[in-house]
Amino acid sequence: MIEGFTALYIFMLAAFTGYEVIARVPVILHTPLMSGSNFVHGIVLVGAMVAMGHADTGLEKVIGFIGVMLAAGNAVGGYVVTERMLEMFKSSKGKNK
Repeated sequence: MIEGFTALYIFMLAAFTGYEVIARVPVILHTPLMSGSNFVHGIVLVGAMVAMGHADTGLEKVIGFIGVMLAAGNAVGGYVVTERMLEMFKSSKGKNK
């Protein structure tokens, strides 16, 4: 029971700290940080696949599958958003061809 409260406490601290750090990032740094965070999303996807591979019961497999799907969507979405943001920095001279 104590481990659950400790994990919840750590999760809440991490969420609060993450929000505070991201809220203070200047707008000009969002594109490089987004590219860097895509790397982290890939690690999360690998972790979800490993956790799903170690699942024994049906419920664990379903939760693992949901985790893999959410992590994959997060990683792909991050790359799409980064691509769109980088598209804004390209010159319009090349588009007129």
